[in-house]
Amino acid sequence: MAEIVAIRGEEDSARLVRTAREGGIVRLTLNNPPANALSLDMIVALQEALDACAADRSARVVVLAAGPGKVFCAGHDLKEMNAHRADADRGRAFFDRTMRDCARLMQSVVSLPQPVIAAVDGIATAAGCQLVASCDLAIASERARFGVNGIDVGLFCTTPAVALSRKVKPKHAMEMLLTGEMIDAATAREFGLVNRVVPPEYLNQVVDKYAATIAAKSPTALRLGKQAFYRQAEMGLAGAYDYAAGVMVENMLARDAEEGIDAFIAKRKPQWTEE
Repeated sequence: MAEIVAIRGEEDSARLVRTAREGGIVRLTLNNPPANALSLDMIVALQEALDACAADRSARVVVLAAGPGKVFCAGHDLKEMNAHRADADRGRAFFDRTMRDCARLMQSVVSLPQPVIAAVDGIATAAGCQLVASCDLAIASERARFGVNGIDVGLFCTTPAVALSRKVKPKHAMEMLLTGEMIDAATAREFGLVNRVVPPEYLNQVVDKYAATIAAKSPTALRLGKQAFYRQAEMGLAGAYDYAAGVMVENMLARDAEEGIDAFIAKRKPQWTEE
């Protein structure tokens, strides 16, 4: 993939989150070694990168990865946060901004028009695990490990629990949250946190295959479908069906659905629009 030059001279953001593009696939790489911690600057940089993807109608899929190293993302920067205990308010304002900006970031992953695939080749803990859980798909290498271990330092991972509880069964989520113990990639797959586990040397190949397969689909269908999937999940059964039926009607009326069905009947390859 070719690396995209930083826009508006945002050198710091470009350093913390490196952006590369190949066709309709955008790869965002966390670049805050050694732990890729979600410092406030990292949260802001990743938010900017996601906002740019959301505004890019030609982007089809977003891959979220990390630079070389043993850690995908270690969660919040505890040293940065602890330093603000010296503030007049004992850090309350800084803690509040960090948690709320992080919550917005996680919601942006979910609400992004494009599907987001996490490529995890290392440790993902606390808010780092939350980031993985927030993604639509997650592919992990065999050496990846996951945990929400705030409880070990007297801090229950309440915000990571929001994403975690929506991707894994409640008892599995509580097991992770209450014990703080790390789980391996195979267990994460069993829990439903990741989709597939592959040897490290094949991680990028498998992720690229998933991304290419999805990128070849109708962008309109992907956008409508992703949004509907998460919205209906928060509704009661009758409300979910009523809402989903309405979305299906809108999807059927879209040019891509007309083109796709015509192409299927004519046994030819569809030509999608960039709505």
